[in-house]
Amino acid sequence: MVDTAAIKEHMDVISSDKKVVGKVDHMDGTDKIKLTKASSPDGQHHHYIPTEWIDHIDEHVHLNKSGEDVTTHWQHGRS
Repeated sequence: MVDTAAIKEHMDVISSDKKVVGKVDHMDGTDKIKLTKASSPDGQHHHYIPTEWIDHIDEHVHLNKSGEDVTTHWQHGRS
């Protein structure tokens, strides 16, 4: 299990195929990462990534899913 305490604001979130899919806004509870609106494809909505998609954390949050999988299956926020 990954130590989510290592996740910090504005860290890049990187897919398994090395694409930056967003930047961390903050942890939403203990099981989701909320991404910044500014890093959203439309720049207007937050997106949420479940922590179970995390492969490892160093200076970035690395996911175990491809960029296409992430953007197809992430949760959309309204604000």
